[in-house]
Amino acid sequence: MTNILVINAGSSSLKYQLIDIDTESVIAKGICERIGIAGSMLTYKPAEGDKVEIQKDMKDHQDAIQMVLDILADKEVGVITDMSSIAAVGHRVLHGGEKFSAPVVIDDAVLAAIEECIPLGPLHNPANLMGIRGCMAVMPGVPMVAVFDTAWGQTMDKKAYMYGTPYEAYEKYRVRRYGFHGTSHRYVTGRALELLEKEGVAKENARVITCHLGNGSSCSCSLGGKCVDTSMGLTPLEGMPMGTRCGSIDPAIVPFLMEKMGLSASEMDTYMNKKSGMLGISGVSSDFRDLGAAAEAGNERAKLALEMFAYKTKQYIGSYAASLNGVDAIVFTAGVGENDRDVRAMVMENMEYLGIEFDKEYNQTCPRGQEVELSTKNSKVHVYVIPTDEEMTIARDTAALAL
Repeated sequence: MTNILVINAGSSSLKYQLIDIDTESVIAKGICERIGIAGSMLTYKPAEGDKVEIQKDMKDHQDAIQMVLDILADKEVGVITDMSSIAAVGHRVLHGGEKFSAPVVIDDAVLAAIEECIPLGPLHNPANLMGIRGCMAVMPGVPMVAVFDTAWGQTMDKKAYMYGTPYEAYEKYRVRRYGFHGTSHRYVTGRALELLEKEGVAKENARVITCHLGNGSSCSCSLGGKCVDTSMGLTPLEGMPMGTRCGSIDPAIVPFLMEKMGLSASEMDTYMNKKSGMLGISGVSSDFRDLGAAAEAGNERAKLALEMFAYKTKQYIGSYAASLNGVDAIVFTAGVGENDRDVRAMVMENMEYLGIEFDKEYNQTCPRGQEVELSTKNSKVHVYVIPTDEEMTIARDTAALAL
């Protein structure tokens, strides 16, 4: 048994999974919440056993990591004997800028580079660093690997990632498209390549469009497993309208509304990131389940929000098919993509021009959250639902570099 601990640190939270990389099985997982805030709590769920919740103050991420290690090695509910049973730690890091196009073993130079990318990821990178440093303090000598969300987009051509702003914005401030959800897109693309190979499509020529649809959503396309384009940009705000994010809008709307509503730059940022998207359009919720129920009950704005989301997703699929000169597979993944049958049906409506024959009936009856094919035998394009597994990807990357 070779155990990899996977860490995804937020500003006041820390998600973790302990994975036996030999069998690629999750041994235990959980989350530390309200780190540095009153009412801190650790949730722990072993693969075989009941969920455990412990309320205890965690003043920082180092405290949180120590609690995770303590519960993993607990004599009553733990799954390992002690910390030496953990071979390496893999950390999800949001933004690697142009510095990182692949996972990397963490050292002082890597930490400094992640710090340099804080202006590009001001909310996430500091939290990711806190998680890394907390682990280093509690687990000295254990190899650690950083897996970057933005690394997937580093294979894009310059014509795809550059914006039409003056070139100095790129030279001075690295303003460009980076893309996010990269670990998810990479995982489901890899699985799609395996499925396509069984259908006689060579991996190096495979054209795949992946739709990571959830509260945060992005589409991406790849050729031979390498990213060609992706919908999120300098930040995760670009793309289709999401749970609370506006998605791509006319940039002139920003100063227009700031003047009309008397908003500061930070207030406008909150307006676009937290008050827009499905929530702002519908006035009901950012949750697609609530929107579906409201639309079914006759709420026109909820229906409009869902139609806008599907329309924009459909546009990305069409534009990416043009970029790839065709498409071999379309993949739905993440919470909405894996589970919301109605949204998938809306996205796939009137896509016959691409050679897609979508099995509408099976889409409505297929098991939720499982790998299935939703295209018919006669379809020229394969349509898959592939559940994403970013933690397993991080564990694999960590094992490849650190063991």
